[in-house]
Amino acid sequence: QVQLVESGGGLVQPGGSLRLSCAASGAINIYAVGWYRQPPGKQRELVADMSVGGSTNYEDSVKGRFTISRDNAKNTVYLQMNSLKPEDTAVYYCNIRYWRYDYWGQGTQVTVSS
Repeated sequence: QVQLVESGGGLVQPGGSLRLSCAASGAINIYAVGWYRQPPGKQRELVADMSVGGSTNYEDSVKGRFTISRDNAKNTVYLQMNSLKPEDTAVYYCNIRYWRYDYWGQGTQVTVSS
């Protein structure tokens, strides 16, 4: 069992930046990693993911603004979010998965508002 703890969320003005971190309790080098979000009243959606080999995939609305990265030595996944918009407001969740193993963090709130 791997536990994930997200941090870095908060309130930010439109156009601002935040960096989310996801610290894992164990090694993540064999896992694909991803960030998901759930806006108020909506379903959870994929924001970005990264394979073990480093290939990335982004949801269309965040391309060019968000960057996912991983530091296997620190067992940590990051999401750099720039040029934030009010529609980015959501609870953001970290996910790691390998074969039948699928772990989620508890989520961190990101609110973009003036």
